[in-house]
Formats: sequence, C-alpha cells, structure tokens
Amino acid sequence: MAASTAALRGITKQYKDFTLGPVDMTVPAGSIVGLIGENGAGKTTLLKILCGVNRADDGTVDLLGGFPADAATRAKIGVVFEDAFFYGSFTAAQVARSLAGMYGARWNADSFSAYLRRFGLDAGKKLKEYSRGMRLKLSLAAALAHDPELLVLDEATAGLDPVVRGELLDLFLEFIQDERHSIVMSSHITADLEQIADSIAYLHNGQLLFQENKDDLLQEYGVLHCGEDVLTSLPAGLVVFTRRGAYGCESLVRERRTVQELLPEAVCDAARLDDIMRFYSGRDAQ
Repeated sequence: MAASTAALRGITKQYKDFTLGPVDMTVPAGSIVGLIGENGAGKTTLLKILCGVNRADDGTVDLLGGFPADAATRAKIGVVFEDAFFYGSFTAAQVARSLAGMYGARWNADSFSAYLRRFGLDAGKKLKEYSRGMRLKLSLAAALAHDPELLVLDEATAGLDPVVRGELLDLFLEFIQDERHSIVMSSHITADLEQIADSIAYLHNGQLLFQENKDDLLQEYGVLHCGEDVLTSLPAGLVVFTRRGAYGCESLVRERRTVQELLPEAVCDAARLDDIMRFYSGRDAQ
C-alpha cells in the first residue's frame, strides 16, 4: 500500500445549515488528488480542516506524520486559497521578508526569487497593481519557496486564461515528480483535473461520494443515449440517473463496457467529470 501524505478519517463539521461528513479521504505520497463538488459542497471547509485553519468537530487528520495543530507540521505544507491575499500596498520583496520571519530556516529566498523570475513578476511592484493571475503566481511562489511536502490548492486556477492555467499545471506536475511531494487541489475546471490528477474525490452535499483513480473513474462511467424501452432492459444498479426528453433518454451509467456489450446498437459515450457531477446533482435534486 502506498504511503500517505495525509489521511482524514471520520471528519465532521457542523454549521447551522450545513453538515460536513463524516469524510474519509487520503492523499497518497507523490500524487495529485483532485477535489470536485458543487458550490457549497464543503470543499473549502474540508481543505481548511486539513491545513489546520479550521478544527473538525470529530475525526482525525494524519498530516505528514503529525497533526494540523502542530506548527512544525503546518510549516511543511504550502497553501493557496482562493480568498487568500497579501496587503495591496506590499511589494513581492516585502512579502518575502514577512514570510522569511514566519518560516525561519525553511524559507528559501533564492527559490522565491527564482519563482518570481519564472513567473515574470516584478519584486518592486505593489501588489494592488498586479492582475489576478499575477497575484495567484505570487501566492504560489510564496507557497513553494519553503519546499513544502504537500501543496493545498483551493480553486487556484479559477478565472485564469488557458495559457496561464497550462503553465501552472506544468508546474504542479513538476512538483510531484520526485514522489516526495503531493498536491490536493479543488477546482471547478474539471478539464484541468482530468489532465493532471491521479485520483478524484467527489464531495457532494457534505458527503464524500467516492475517491477513485481518475483513469479508472473515466473508464467506468458512460453517458448512454437511447429510448426508454431500451433503457429498461438494463440490469438494476448500472444506471445512476436518467434525464428524459422529447427525443429519448440520456443516462449516466456505471460499467460502460458492460452496457456497450448489452446494448451494442446504443450510443454510450465516455463520461467526463462534468457529466458525473451533473447527473449526480440531478439525481439528488429529483
């Protein structure tokens, strides 16, 4: 069994109108875990519990052999949250001095400067003059410059153009190459996760529906297009949810190859992550 960078067991968090969990999730060493889910599913809450920003009501978090409450353990992670920011009046150079005091011996000023050069960021420019993409790159440079073992990203590529996103995805793949580093990354841009994630964890209405190998997941699920009479011939359990329209049925199915063998005349396309989320949401909304 592969070693885990992080393992969450029985995690729960109760708010007035929302309950997270219980959630069991693992982050294998040297891998990228893609966390998907609708708005309000609890992704940010779960990641903040993982990082020690929030405390769970129940359950345990094993983080890099320690616990999120330990300052020494938290120093081994790099975090980029969508709503995180540095003061707009700061320059990147001032950010570096501030973080050097926070991380102490772990902080690598040369590494931070190298990331600034790689990202084309002016260390003397005030952050309020940065674009969103530039601010995100600065956050990543800050998160990476102390050589974290785990990188936690919450919607880090949201709102960025495809060129910048591609640049960052390449960086993430570089980060895990030595199999010592890991990433857990939430994103609504599921195409990014299809490109780089090793496994997908689907959080839906506060519950983790599954965490599966990405390639296995995309091979397992299909979108079946057929008539109602054909659909009813399938064994129970293969159909997750069906949308019915004037021109037939569209269904999310498990065991796509089995469905194709049973219905060779029907069209059963490979499902994307967007499809899986769309049909599960439709099922629960019914």
